[in-house]
Amino acid sequence: MKRLVVVSALALVSLTACTSTDKADKTATDPKVADAALSQDTKAICDQADRTGTSFGSTLTADLKLQLDARSKGAAATAEAKQKLTQDVSNYSYALGDMSKLAGDATLKSTLKQMSDQVTAFSGDASKIDASKLSELSDTLDKACGKG
Repeated sequence: MKRLVVVSALALVSLTACTSTDKADKTATDPKVADAALSQDTKAICDQADRTGTSFGSTLTADLKLQLDARSKGAAATAEAKQKLTQDVSNYSYALGDMSKLAGDATLKSTLKQMSDQVTAFSGDASKIDASKLSELSDTLDKACGKG
């Protein structure tokens, strides 16, 4: 259950981080500058992963409730709820993968990529969640981010 919460914990966010007003001005016009700055800022990537996870947790909970409610509303509602869940899972997986590409720290990069792969394998089907693998990855992510 803890791992479902962990999986549920990441969200749909674009990655922008800066440490000064000058960088903010440059990153607003050049995403490559923002990506380069972020790649050297493990804390910013970890903070983003945490925010993304928390947001996704809320989104996933709402999506799963929507699926349950849709069952009594017919095939069209069920299909729509499944589509929303599938899209939200895909968005989360993409966000993890994107953060992985930006990470300069090898452990953080690898862990985010593995989490992205696990979320992709989930594809909105709770029976496909490998809770022990996600728990292990979550612990590794915490360590890479200085939390464990």
